[in-house]
Amino acid sequence: MRYTVLFSILLLAILTGCKKNKFQSTPSLKFKSVSTTVLPPNQGIQFKLSFTDAEGDLNDSIFIQKIAANCATSNFDDYYEIPSFPTSSNEQGDILVTFRYIDVTPRCQQNDTAVFRFAIKDKANHVSDTVSTPPIIIISQ
Repeated sequence: MRYTVLFSILLLAILTGCKKNKFQSTPSLKFKSVSTTVLPPNQGIQFKLSFTDAEGDLNDSIFIQKIAANCATSNFDDYYEIPSFPTSSNEQGDILVTFRYIDVTPRCQQNDTAVFRFAIKDKANHVSDTVSTPPIIIISQ
């Protein structure tokens, strides 16, 4: 009986000690969805990402890169502003990134097959993993 109680306490201590917190100091970013994988002229495209951050201290921008395998002049990388929102510790939420067709239009007079990559950074300069979309076909005008 005494060993059963001791074993139970030891097991409980191990289980609570190994409990992993899903919120890390380094922000986490995950790709959730894209509104379309074939973008015709004069349409828009929206990417949905989710994030977590233990301190709730994300910077005010997200890094976005477009990589078009068949047209290097269509490529870009830039930072885009994230609207301000109330923050707290163990912050989590969604980020919606929307582009108009004109913002991502092919530059080589042919369809682009592009992948978009995203990353976020917090005020302590911790950078999330880079997440990528599936290939997006952007139809040339």
